[in-house]
Amino acid sequence: MPSLAIVKAANASFNPSYTPIIVITGATSGIGEAITRLFASLQKGRAQIYLVGRNRAAANSIIASLPQPPPEVSKHNSSQTPAQGYTYEFIQCDVSLMKNVHDLARDLSSRLPHLNFLVHSAGVIGLSRREETSEGIDLKLASRYYARWTLTNDLLPLLRKAKDLGQVASVVSVLGAGVGLEKVDVDDLGMKTNYGWLRAMLETASYNDLMVAEFAKREPTIAFTHMYPGGVDTAMVIPSNPILKVLIRAIHPILRFFLISSADCAEYVVYALLVGEKGMHRRDSHADDIGLKKFPAADGMTAEELQKRLWDHTVQETSVS
Repeated sequence: MPSLAIVKAANASFNPSYTPIIVITGATSGIGEAITRLFASLQKGRAQIYLVGRNRAAANSIIASLPQPPPEVSKHNSSQTPAQGYTYEFIQCDVSLMKNVHDLARDLSSRLPHLNFLVHSAGVIGLSRREETSEGIDLKLASRYYARWTLTNDLLPLLRKAKDLGQVASVVSVLGAGVGLEKVDVDDLGMKTNYGWLRAMLETASYNDLMVAEFAKREPTIAFTHMYPGGVDTAMVIPSNPILKVLIRAIHPILRFFLISSADCAEYVVYALLVGEKGMHRRDSHADDIGLKKFPAADGMTAEELQKRLWDHTVQETSVS
């Protein structure tokens, strides 16, 4: 397990000759915000960072506080084209709707020359029953799996272009590597029949495991990582249920001893983003690669058959006319 000091040193050593381009979902709060702040700080403003989220006011506040490139760099940068320069940009998008995600990908694909890093941290948690979006997908599953698959799949051409240029191309999905269900119900993909809030949480983690494995199989030169962040001290630890909210707020000072800060979590996520050169990676909360530990399976199917079954289901579920 790399120590936090080693992780921070490795992250600080990333000094590419090119301008790194990164897209971060869920970038206006929690882990996503911490990743945004860390990446901007590490690059000293010499990056293109696209913050995807719903809260424009929060995004504007974050962007205003991010480091700017040094004056001499900014002066040099003024002669560059937008595709070459440094920028922070917020893109408002509700990723629970696949139409929005496809639109987001089309927008990015029309403007970006390539893409180096894609980080998925947007997601809905809760103890509620199945809540379907207007597209017929459960809200939790939409944000925690289907949107991540869709955005990754739609942005593959930009990631390939980065590799063609000899640059880094890496995708990280922050959710629950190794903590999902080991047995996936292939007869109820999308959980439209047998739904439970806990199963929804665990099975989307399994879906993410299968997702990175299949993407890595199809795109062997790009790094695809599924990461478990562990217990992180963000607003997500405070539930929406009013009774539970009061309880959690009361014990939060004690609870914090068992949680890591969002800033430290961001260090591990960025480390995972940078250290994986190609292929599939599954990492725990301290960025250790856990290999195939607790990798999901299905009765009577090989891992590759299960990955293909979920892939085909996902293509159909995320298609928007």
